[in-house]
Amino acid sequence: MAGKIKVLIVDDSAVVRQVLTDVLESDPEITVIATAPDPYVAAERIEREVPDVITLDIEMPRMDGITFLEKLMAQHPIPVVMCSSLSEAGCASALRALELGAVALLAKPRLGVKDYLKEAQILICDTVKAAARARPRRTPVVEKKLTADAVLAKAAGRAMIQTTDKVVVIGASTGGTEAIRCVLQDIPADAPGIVVVQHMPEKFTRTFADSLNQSCRITVKEAHDQDSVTRGLALIAPGNYHTLLKRSGARYYVEVRDGPLVSRHRPSVDVLFRSASRYAGPNAVGVILTGMGDDGARGMQELKEAGAVTIAQDEASCVVFGMPAEAIRLGGIDHVVALDDIAQKIVRLCS
Repeated sequence: MAGKIKVLIVDDSAVVRQVLTDVLESDPEITVIATAPDPYVAAERIEREVPDVITLDIEMPRMDGITFLEKLMAQHPIPVVMCSSLSEAGCASALRALELGAVALLAKPRLGVKDYLKEAQILICDTVKAAARARPRRTPVVEKKLTADAVLAKAAGRAMIQTTDKVVVIGASTGGTEAIRCVLQDIPADAPGIVVVQHMPEKFTRTFADSLNQSCRITVKEAHDQDSVTRGLALIAPGNYHTLLKRSGARYYVEVRDGPLVSRHRPSVDVLFRSASRYAGPNAVGVILTGMGDDGARGMQELKEAGAVTIAQDEASCVVFGMPAEAIRLGGIDHVVALDDIAQKIVRLCS
């Protein structure tokens, strides 16, 4: 167990506890030190040994996961990954958990599938690894990572420049939901069109977009294939689908498509940034926010090479300084900016 990420699984379903245990322990860097059917048993387990990460169900007997999370964040902050159903209520509760301090969320694993999908194993294990490196606030060998080439070939020349309209592309992962909220809430109503990739399971993105739409001056919605990217609008890439920026004449729009995991994700920030470098080039502003891993780093480098202006969230304000750090390391960043100042920076660059 030395050096392994220690996980506590809290879920009232014995089957789910076993499935998650099998999936997590298929990764040599992770060990499940205990499981618990409810928060009361979980509290006893934590007293014996503090885990590095807790996976937490939302609907449980005796105490629900949201109440337990509130108590945990106030008394003993530990990185928490929420496991939620794909129902409308489950999605809303999961987003509330992220607001309270959970660092990531997962869709509950599909049961009854004998050979668990390899992609699901990758996403679950990577999410737990990301959570282990997070700084929660108080109140198996896998396949080689694919690059954006798997979805969109690199442009042979520079991007088309028939339009001077600006467009903003944003990528985020662990801790990104609240970072995106912080940025978009400060964006004025007449700002250039925005496309966002946040690593999040299918169906959660619609609830996330609806929540943002209620609190932002701009309109925010989940992206659909062929949606136009217009001033005063932010499109959130739907979970489990790649979202690309395209252009027809002076009109920007998005293409939503299936495809393989790219940089271990779908949607992938690298895919969005690659498409923006091709179809917007110097008219784009690229922003990379908090997140584990390197998704978006190569795409950000391509954006800069295409003449775009690029921004990375600074380390002090990140939950996990992984994706921004990789983009900086590759030389793809023009400005490193604190989270609270990013919206103002975007507005100035687009003026």
